[in-house]
Amino acid sequence: MARGLNKVMLIGNLGKDAETRYTQSGTAVTNFSLATARSVKNSQTGEWRDETDWHDVVLWRGENVAQYLTKGTQVFIEGRLQTRSWEKDGKTHYRTEVVCDGASGLTLLGSREQSSSGRTANAPKSTANGDDLGVGADDVPF
Repeated sequence: MARGLNKVMLIGNLGKDAETRYTQSGTAVTNFSLATARSVKNSQTGEWRDETDWHDVVLWRGENVAQYLTKGTQVFIEGRLQTRSWEKDGKTHYRTEVVCDGASGLTLLGSREQSSSGRTANAPKSTANGDDLGVGADDVPF
């Protein structure tokens, strides 16, 4: 039987600070919204305008990086799409999310505020191999 592929890769900025909760078994679940932008040219006027798409992200087991996921921070997300549905007041509601399993699905790229040294102001100091974040040099998408 053929297998499918469900993979999403996004680079964007957080729309607000991430919120972390814990399951009954103690597993960290961090939720945040991610904005991705693109430029679109109006074919009639020739003017360029920016369009923004918003993505709901669910990061499992990301307690090591959750404190650095603040509004405006730029991140690279790698995960899968998952759609949930539920009934409320007789109506079926749907929500599609990008699900990242562990900190290996997230790379901190920067924030709006850069320090004078060029390091991201709110990013953690990391070792050469990135062990304290769970993100290594091989995880950088470029």
